[in-house]
Amino acid sequence: MYNVNVLQKSRHIAVGMLFLAGLQAAAQQPVQTAGNVKNVAISGQQVNITLDNAHAVVTVYSPSMVRVRMDKGPLPADFSYAVVGQPQQSGARISQNNKEINITTDSLQVKISKAPFAISFLTPAGEVINQDEPGLTTSWINNQVTTYKHMQEGERFIGLGEKTGNLDRKGEAYTNWNSDVFAYRVDRDPIYATIPFYIGIHHRLNYGIFFDNSFQSDFNFGASNNRFSSFGARGGEMNYFFIYHTRMADIVSEYTALTGRMPLPPRWSLGYQQNRYSYYPDTEVMRIAQTLREKKVPADGITLDIHYMDAYKLFTWNKERFPDPQGLAKKLRDQGLHLTVIVDPGIKVENGYHAYESGKQADIFVKYSDGGYYTGQVWPGWCHFPDFTSVKGRDWWKGQLKSYIRTGVEGIWNDMNEIATWGQKMPDNVLFNFEGKPVTHLQAHNVYSLAMAKASYEGAREEMKNRPFLLTRAAYAGSQRYTAIWTGDNRSEDDHMLLGVRLLNSLGLSGFGFAGMDIGGFSGNPSVALYTRWMQIGAFIPYYRNHTQVNTKSAEPWAFGEEVLEISRNYINLRYRLLPYIYSKIYEAASTGVPVMRTLALDNTFEPRVYDTRYQNQYLFGDAFMIAPFESTASFGKVFMPAGNWYRLYNDEPVAGNQESIIELNNKSLPVYVKGSSIFPMQSLVQSTSEKPTDTLSLHIYKGSDANTFVYYEDDGESFDYEKGGFYKRSITYQPSAAKLTLDVPSGSMASQFRYIKLMLHGFDKKQELRVNGSAQPVEQVSFSFLSPISRFDPQGSFVPADSCPVQQLTIANSNQLINVDL
Repeated sequence: MYNVNVLQKSRHIAVGMLFLAGLQAAAQQPVQTAGNVKNVAISGQQVNITLDNAHAVVTVYSPSMVRVRMDKGPLPADFSYAVVGQPQQSGARISQNNKEINITTDSLQVKISKAPFAISFLTPAGEVINQDEPGLTTSWINNQVTTYKHMQEGERFIGLGEKTGNLDRKGEAYTNWNSDVFAYRVDRDPIYATIPFYIGIHHRLNYGIFFDNSFQSDFNFGASNNRFSSFGARGGEMNYFFIYHTRMADIVSEYTALTGRMPLPPRWSLGYQQNRYSYYPDTEVMRIAQTLREKKVPADGITLDIHYMDAYKLFTWNKERFPDPQGLAKKLRDQGLHLTVIVDPGIKVENGYHAYESGKQADIFVKYSDGGYYTGQVWPGWCHFPDFTSVKGRDWWKGQLKSYIRTGVEGIWNDMNEIATWGQKMPDNVLFNFEGKPVTHLQAHNVYSLAMAKASYEGAREEMKNRPFLLTRAAYAGSQRYTAIWTGDNRSEDDHMLLGVRLLNSLGLSGFGFAGMDIGGFSGNPSVALYTRWMQIGAFIPYYRNHTQVNTKSAEPWAFGEEVLEISRNYINLRYRLLPYIYSKIYEAASTGVPVMRTLALDNTFEPRVYDTRYQNQYLFGDAFMIAPFESTASFGKVFMPAGNWYRLYNDEPVAGNQESIIELNNKSLPVYVKGSSIFPMQSLVQSTSEKPTDTLSLHIYKGSDANTFVYYEDDGESFDYEKGGFYKRSITYQPSAAKLTLDVPSGSMASQFRYIKLMLHGFDKKQELRVNGSAQPVEQVSFSFLSPISRFDPQGSFVPADSCPVQQLTIANSNQLINVDL
């Protein structure tokens, strides 16, 4: 008789050997696929799937968003630096049969085939939005994981944040690895930031995919192949969020609800900023400040680069150059100017240096795998680096940073945070805490800047009690919760100016509503024409910063002659008069995630001409203005006018939509158009946001055929009282069909700073009076100019005046009651 225990033991050994043989066979495959579905467990809005070679979890986050996680082994505990949104109850219906798993919400369908595993996303009507490429789906090459998507006919791809190249990324491939790239080429990839979120467009459908993986990641939109688009990473899990809406703006809004939205910045940070690498000593800083005021160039900020420090050591001041930094900050503030300083993460290895000694004592520096501190070379010399992925590292940084705030600094500029070191090759075996779950540099690199921004923002906010201004060079998705961003060390070249426009538009699609570029170019010396054009464009971007590097010519507005000064001042003046509009649009970005600076694709997604390289640089500033940037050397340019009716800003000349036209260009004005039915507020000219405008708000309304609502927003511009209701918000609606303008009852506990509202009607039939809440009010016919005359003579010797608009004007009291105006 056979021994039963021996037989059972033999079977277990045989099964184990077969299992090991299977693993070895799988390991020997160059490409390992997920395989077929073996088991399905449905729990609420989540489906747990066991596959031949992997595990997957598909979660309904909202009726329009689905998350997909996959890994070769059981999925680890969920963690993300980027994601702050939580799954919502969506009423999802989940079922399965022998062939597939079906997930249905009110907004989309998800079909998951079982043999082999593959995912398709469809509209409620059954149209394919996005689907895995058959035969490829998701697979691994060693630790590298990639998901392959079937490339639809005519599909376009936009987004990915700070990526060079064209608006439409079809046929290109990109890598995400935050990199310090001085004077980068216009086709250089990667550069400073990692935002792995893109939008696909085809057959009048659009969708978003956010791939949340902090390892080096790669996106392919049909580069070197005509079969698929793909996204993957050199390590970690496959982890992506699929978002579907019929409107692109709603995709952006849902993405920012997932990864967070920008906080309201201080109002002064929306004013003009004068920077240089570097302004020193303090007498030079004051000379710049005084010249801004003497020459009537409105400004709100001056920035100090690394030369303010003692031998580039962080948290120090050079006592010879800046003997009294607190006094300097006060003098600047007395002139309505706010001080921003640069900070780098490198802490010099130097005995007796307080930051180095306290950092060692707190044990907050990153280390090699053997426990020794990592040392890399940057501006001060050999340095250690705080581990911002640890709570104690961030707490240490906050404590150090407060010395700046107590000095009077109101802005913190986080630089060199890619993480940058000379040689640009931090070793892979440097370890980071990663919130208590240690990882290597390979996984921490791309999120280092986000963790640094978090520490800087929280430290500044705790000490200031008011809103700090934060700026960063490097970023990961979600960094917008703490900081504005700028596009790094660009060049003084026309193609860089236009690239900067596309970078900012792409950043806007990717969550960064508050972004800017170095006006005039950081490296090199701009021509007079280039500088002039760049200053004009700068008036219509969210963060308006003039900046140039050491050993270049001065780049202040007066450095290029009187005519350039007048033109630059004209556009800075216009920006300051538009601050009520800009501030309202910044509030919109903070509330909804829809950016201030918008590619035309946001509202004209399925119009092919907006992706044409001739028109891809055109953009909307808010929803009222369309900007058409051109090279500084161009005498003529071709403009595409989207559908609708438009007006030239400077003279109210009507321009028909849905057409292409050639326009003449000149150096004194930037082509700017206003969309019909637009509403935007303006104030009187001030020299800084510290100066109060007059008590009358001008409200410009343009005749059009589409109903439009503008949300006007005010608060004190400094504190966080708005979080507790301390604001003034009012919806203003224009209804062309009823010939009516309605100012709703305002909300919020704050009173408006404006006692009167001056209605400025553009393009309307002339009337002698208008009815306001049923009462007739006389209308004044006036001529209005957005720009002042330029004091120069043309070649024929005649004076060149500014254009003006014929406007109907009516002033009413700014009551808190509902106001109806019959137009």
